[in-house]
Amino acid sequence: MSALTTNGSAAKNSGGFSLIKILLEGRAFFALIAIIVTFSSLSPNYASLGNFLIMSNHVAIFGLLAIGMLLVILNGGIDLSVGSVLGLSGVFAGWLMQGVELGGLGANGVILYPPVWAVVVLTLCVGATVGLVNGVLVAFFKVPAFVATLGSLYVARGIGLLMTNGLTYNNLSGDASFGNTGFDWLGFNRLANVPIGVIIFAVLAVATAVMLTRSAFGRWLYASGGNERAAQLSGVPVKRVQIIVYVLSGVCASIAGLVLSSQLTSAGPTAGTTYELTAIAAVVIGGAALTGGRGTVLGTVLGAFVIGFLSDGLVIIGVSAYWQTVFTGAVIVLAVLLNSIQYGGPRKR
Repeated sequence: MSALTTNGSAAKNSGGFSLIKILLEGRAFFALIAIIVTFSSLSPNYASLGNFLIMSNHVAIFGLLAIGMLLVILNGGIDLSVGSVLGLSGVFAGWLMQGVELGGLGANGVILYPPVWAVVVLTLCVGATVGLVNGVLVAFFKVPAFVATLGSLYVARGIGLLMTNGLTYNNLSGDASFGNTGFDWLGFNRLANVPIGVIIFAVLAVATAVMLTRSAFGRWLYASGGNERAAQLSGVPVKRVQIIVYVLSGVCASIAGLVLSSQLTSAGPTAGTTYELTAIAAVVIGGAALTGGRGTVLGTVLGAFVIGFLSDGLVIIGVSAYWQTVFTGAVIVLAVLLNSIQYGGPRKR
């Protein structure tokens, strides 16, 4: 009898542990379902295809930042500059769309209006440059990632303010006579009724997932984030991986800046303020460990949807913006607590 009781208790405990593990690992998915069900019952307009597409378009901005942030966090770092890079990228694109005056060519100079594809490429280079600086500081000069990217946050934001004198570039739709139309295509056009921003987010998420699971770089990234010293002894180019993840994070932030400024058809130097915190929150809610080495693209995407759908749901039912901040903060704290439970506390690197 005692043996049967013991075995029965063990089976019960094993089943309970399995259920808890499932709930912990799938918390972002379950939270998203709970949010949809809750707000659908509170507002008849929430659970409609049109509204889901609109909310997904908002999520795309945070999601693009979060994918880049995931790569950095998997490496055991952090990138606080992504919100400022988003703002700087939008400003830089707006500056190019307004026309670049080339002095010294003729009496009054010449104004160059680059085509949209050139605007996009040059803007992505801006994000890559900021990421490269962050990566070099972290990898070669051993500056703590928090300090290096915090400095980049202020520098990028300051450059954006200097470029615009604190003002906003408006009317970025371009002019057909100058050959620079089409910038607003990113923000307003749809393919199969799906916003372009959502499609870009989905393509980038799939490409990143494939890179992490099917490439040598993905294995290097998880290895260096899990145990940097052991990875280095195993022949992993740790410094190169660190630089690449920060460059990719900067590029993702630039893509987000292009999509956002295209949606607004304007670009201001304060765009993206505190977005870096939202990106970190999405990664944490998605189950990634802040100590590095553990996390998935799917979890991060779900985490971005949790934050986006929660924020938009609170707006739809008329909750005060102050309470929205409280709810969002509570979700982040809960996510970190669950991460601590799942991974058994911080690991020693």
